[in-house]
Amino acid sequence: MYYVYIIKNGYSKLYIGITENLQNRLYHHNTGQGAQFTKSKSEFQIVFSEEYKTLAEARKREIQIKKWRRDKKEMLIKRFKNGILTKI
Repeated sequence: MYYVYIIKNGYSKLYIGITENLQNRLYHHNTGQGAQFTKSKSEFQIVFSEEYKTLAEARKREIQIKKWRRDKKEMLIKRFKNGILTKI
């Protein structure tokens, strides 16, 4: 399984990515082994995730979310947090 995820740090920076292991990937981001963008002094937390059977499906969704404006991403995060998993 593949996961599309959004992580957020204390500075409200968002990072969107794909992984097969959410907790392992979060560990890598928070120990400076993740993407260059996530190398900050503030720890990231997972604020959104969706599960996909194939990498192709996950990649398609990742690209879609990355194209969105910040307010739409925040709405997705809010719905995830509230347990409302309908598509936006």
